Amino acid sequence: QVQLVDSGGGLVQAGGSLRLSCAASGSIFSGNAMGWYRQAPGKQRELVAAISSRNSTNYADSVKGRFTISRDNAKDTMYLQMNSLKPEDTAVYYCNAGGSYFSGTYYPANYWGQGTQVTVSS
Repeated sequence: QVQLVDSGGGLVQAGGSLRLSCAASGSIFSGNAMGWYRQAPGKQRELVAAISSRNSTNYADSVKGRFTISRDNAKDTMYLQMNSLKPEDTAVYYCNAGGSYFSGTYYPANYWGQGTQVTVSS
């Protein structure tokens, strides 16, 4: 059974940093692409960053240069390092696993973490 557990969210001041983690179980991690999404109140869920099984990455324009996605295959864990946080980064962040990654585009699978709240105060 696939299980994804998001963690690492919290309250931080603008300009601060957080690192999110997504721990996977159920043989979903190895050989698959993964991604981080976020959803702010009243807005649609959007892709923030994705990483292929071979560590190719892509980012939303709004987070380029500030966020870094990575994965540790030995620990079945994906990370999102978020620096220089802005109030507009406030959202619930979800990891997605088991997707596909072609030509810089991430295609999500239907495996989601429970979400972790990130709140950035001004």
